[in-house]
Amino acid sequence: MGGLFGVASKGDCVFDLFFGTDYHSHLGTKRGGMAVWGEGGFRRAIHNIENSPFRTKFERDVEEMTGNLGIGCISDNEPQPLIVRSHLGNFAVTTVGRINNLDELAEEAFSRGTTHFLEMSGGEINPTELAAALINCCNSIPEGIRYAQSRIKGSLSLLILTSEGIYAARDRFGRTPVIIGKKKDAFCASFESFAYLNLGYEDYRELGPGEIDFITPESAEVVLPPLDKMKICTFLWVYYGYPSSAYEGVSVEEMRYRCGDMLARRDGIDADSVAGIPDSGTAHAVGYANRSGIPFSRPFIKYTPTWPRSFMPQNQSKRNLIARMKLIPVDALIRGKRLILIDDSIVRGTQLRETTEFLYHSGAKEVHIRPACPPLLFGCPYLNFSRSSSEMDLITRRVIAKLEGEADGSAAARYADPDSREYERMIEEIRRELHFTTLRYHRLDDMISATGISPCSLCTYCWNGKE
Repeated sequence: MGGLFGVASKGDCVFDLFFGTDYHSHLGTKRGGMAVWGEGGFRRAIHNIENSPFRTKFERDVEEMTGNLGIGCISDNEPQPLIVRSHLGNFAVTTVGRINNLDELAEEAFSRGTTHFLEMSGGEINPTELAAALINCCNSIPEGIRYAQSRIKGSLSLLILTSEGIYAARDRFGRTPVIIGKKKDAFCASFESFAYLNLGYEDYRELGPGEIDFITPESAEVVLPPLDKMKICTFLWVYYGYPSSAYEGVSVEEMRYRCGDMLARRDGIDADSVAGIPDSGTAHAVGYANRSGIPFSRPFIKYTPTWPRSFMPQNQSKRNLIARMKLIPVDALIRGKRLILIDDSIVRGTQLRETTEFLYHSGAKEVHIRPACPPLLFGCPYLNFSRSSSEMDLITRRVIAKLEGEADGSAAARYADPDSREYERMIEEIRRELHFTTLRYHRLDDMISATGISPCSLCTYCWNGKE
């Protein structure tokens, strides 16, 4: 997905920028970058962070950079921030989102006289560069941001660094958050609300969908007001968001407790312990254990000193290897036990099947799986949630194709209803294929209730295909 952080300070901003950006490392997979404005103009650094932490790669840059205004990012793929010279002036820009009509927008840019875009490895145009080109079609940066967001099919939140301050813009449907923090002589803009707390900032306010603010060391002023419609990604609470964060005033950790609580309310399985697949399933498991009375345990301990996050490598087999290697079993909590395991979701099913088989091999008597969200039936068109090249990578779609005898996806919506016969057949087939003792997914209505936010303000496309 990616994360972003920006600072406007009366003093040097680089320390805050460095640590604020680093606190977003859980959101991105490939690159990190920082850009600052100071007496010498713009300074920028971008590094690959696939095999080394952000802090390690940027320690020397922090010593050399100075400035009172800065933006940083953790990116899924593209190198950023970019520094742009245009009729609107010089600025640096970083984005979070997804552009599905990139080729169409590039052709339109060529027809307007744009001569070229730089290609990344693999031949794709840098989405952040395209966003900048759209912004530069207009007579002001705020007008250009609104124009870019209106033309992009997908989502776009961004920070733009100028010599005077920072423009912070939230996606026009609020699919990703932008939150303002404040301390003496400084303001910051952040994807994650916890990222600035240890730097001395306090919560100031959260941007509404489509809102554009201009941030200086003295103030955070609304340039263009919020739009009416919001569709924030519900997966932020279920999986992507860091436990210490809150979006729209709703704590990620507490929402996960409520998810686990509701899973337990609908369950009646008898077991020796309940555990979360670390780390994203742990809070859900705590909520389940508190409600059910079944003891919480940690039959796996996550080894973090050397193994990176399992979704960082581009190759799926390497992700599976890392996911397996970093979970160290505790034999005394597995052998002869009836276990309830809660994971945040089941996407392809590969890793969870291997985990279950390992548990059986280690002497587990039963393995009951309780995903903390409903079955994923549709690939996300708004954020880079999954690197799947096809919806058939989803285990649900493969099972539906098997049950229906076709793979065109037209039947998927019928399998979203948890009270339908089709849903029951799908769940049973997934359970059988992945060798679980039992399988029960979280219901969509329960998950929405756990957020405490109006359903019309939440994006649930990946579960029900509805925009």
